Amino acid sequence: MELILAVVIAVVVLGVLGGLVVGGRKKKAKTLPGAPPTTPDITAPPAEPHVGDEAEEPRDQPRRTIEEVDLPDATATAPVAVEEPPAAPAIEVPEPTAGRLVRLRARLSRSQNALGKGLLTLLSREHLDDDTWEEIEDTLLTADVGVQPTQELVEQLRERVKILGTRTPAELRALLREELLKILVPEFDRAVNTDSPLDTPGIVMVVGVNGTGKTTTTGKLARVLVADGKNVVLGAADTFRAAAADQLQTWGERVGARTVRGPEGGDPASVAFDAVKEGIEEGADVVLIDTAGRLHTKTGLMDELGKVKRVVEKHAPLDEVLLVLDATTGQNGLVQARVFAEVVNITGIVLTKLDGTAKGGIVIAVQRELGVPVKLIGLGEGADDLAPFEPEAFVDALIGE
Repeated sequence: MELILAVVIAVVVLGVLGGLVVGGRKKKAKTLPGAPPTTPDITAPPAEPHVGDEAEEPRDQPRRTIEEVDLPDATATAPVAVEEPPAAPAIEVPEPTAGRLVRLRARLSRSQNALGKGLLTLLSREHLDDDTWEEIEDTLLTADVGVQPTQELVEQLRERVKILGTRTPAELRALLREELLKILVPEFDRAVNTDSPLDTPGIVMVVGVNGTGKTTTTGKLARVLVADGKNVVLGAADTFRAAAADQLQTWGERVGARTVRGPEGGDPASVAFDAVKEGIEEGADVVLIDTAGRLHTKTGLMDELGKVKRVVEKHAPLDEVLLVLDATTGQNGLVQARVFAEVVNITGIVLTKLDGTAKGGIVIAVQRELGVPVKLIGLGEGADDLAPFEPEAFVDALIGE
């Protein structure tokens, strides 16, 4: 009996211990990390669709296979935007040169006719005594006509007035016009010589001191020649002045003329030599060489100008050497003219700024000084304000005819 009771108690104890062990394992299984969630007894309702989700509709057509779908070409490259080069500047068409001074006559007369009016006023006096003639002489000297030309002009006027006797305004104007034309030497050949006797381009060298407008004049002269149908090459031999080559190249690009240039501070003679060489190779009509605007008081620089001339003439002789003078400098311009004439053979003169405070008599004085003609005059800042010098139009502007 006691044995049976002991067996029953042992069975009960074992059962209790077994239950505790199973319960502990269940609790550990619930708290293990990463354990799969237990399957819910109740099935969760389906999630509600979000705004913008499209419900799948029954298909009327069968689904396509992967071979039937048009896929993008993996090897195709996206188009690359090609940057267009900057457009070349538009080529300008300069106005014709024929009669250009006549068209600019009004501008010239506004600034220059004080000389002509002053002379006409003095000549119209009832009595032309010695004091009046001295005033006429002073008027001419003030206008930069020069001493010797002034004396000659006054002498001719006195003789003509004495012979004429009566002096109506029309007669005086005709008399003054005739004498001014005579002293301007109308028989001078004023054409810019750009035609070479050889099978080479015409070679024109432009010289002058700093500040006279030499590079600008070279650019404007290129426009004149292009307007006359010439093919022009520019030589930027002014290598000492900063940006001189850029300035000349800009002038050339505007009319389609190419510019030959070298390094800043380089040898001017080398640039001039290359410009003529390339002009010959290209079959150009004219080569314009802009030289350094050297001061006429520096002997070494003037010698270098002579070197440029000698180097260029290894290709062909110069056809024209133009000296650019600032008309407002008066007698100082004559000093410059003398020095340049000693270094290079000046064949023509360009007077710039003749429409400003310049006195028209400088045209007479510089021609008398060098014995060469004024061929071109500058009458403003415009690109086409460089005009061939025409004595008749100039005198008519002076006396207001």
